[in-house]
Amino acid sequence: MTDPIEKVKCLIIGSGPAGYTAAIYASRANMFPILYQGMQPGGQLTTTNEVENWPGNPEGITGPEMMVGLQKQAERFGTEVRDGWVTKVDFSGEIHKVWINDTKEMHCETIIISTGATAKYLGLPCEQKYLNLGGGVSACAICDGFFYRNQEVVIVGAGDSACEEAHYLSKLCSKVTMLVRSEKFRASKIMEARVRNTANIEILLNTETDEVLGDGQVVTGVRAKNRTTGNLTVIPATGFFVAIGHKPNTDIFKDYLELDETGYIINIPGTSKTNVAGVFVGGDAADHEYRQAITAAGTGCMAALDAERYLASKE
Repeated sequence: MTDPIEKVKCLIIGSGPAGYTAAIYASRANMFPILYQGMQPGGQLTTTNEVENWPGNPEGITGPEMMVGLQKQAERFGTEVRDGWVTKVDFSGEIHKVWINDTKEMHCETIIISTGATAKYLGLPCEQKYLNLGGGVSACAICDGFFYRNQEVVIVGAGDSACEEAHYLSKLCSKVTMLVRSEKFRASKIMEARVRNTANIEILLNTETDEVLGDGQVVTGVRAKNRTTGNLTVIPATGFFVAIGHKPNTDIFKDYLELDETGYIINIPGTSKTNVAGVFVGGDAADHEYRQAITAAGTGCMAALDAERYLASKE
């Protein structure tokens, strides 16, 4: 016997800073939101040991602690937070249909998508080990570069984002070694010139990561391999940054929402509105530029306000 269809005024998909901020605003507007946490409750920040750039926490805060606080605040105002994830959607009609865990069907007047994006990593066991330990592997130089002041770091990548993050790290770190897998950059000429003209950035072309080295707790270096000669080189480093891109968690929406060439949801500029009326987006699912907790929270607020106005227009 199938579960009865549940009708809701506001469904929030995803539980990062965007989702919980949307929930806080939607709850205070008497929209009675239901939030599904998804496959990674709390989002990417649950894997971040220390967050020092979240306003109002002068001593810093851990990522998990921050997300627990946001969840409690959303629940305080009446958000119903549930385990589970969305496995299917149908946005073809005025009532938006969503299925949870392939079984439960929901009919939603408004939907706020805050499913985020997943950083791409090389997939090396040693890389994942120190990523999970919080001991020197990161996919966000702006988030974590501060912890490596006056230290030597390695960054992997060849595009504009990699060049931008390498240049950012160069202002904090004593030395930045950039590993570029091919014989040339994919970045724009101006970004390539910027890193080439920065004295403390060393660029190793045609070079890939063989292993991330460490003492069992933190990163101590990187073993790099020249793809032509096969020669191995150990590069001393306390930080290993991966800048090979992000994948937005939006595949499930591709039949109904407009996505860009890399899968980010396209919103109407200056709003959280998508091409489907009543469906809104906040956070990294639509943001390939900033990808910060504070910007995600801001767009989560926008999504809730836009959803409230949409519902008011239907009365």
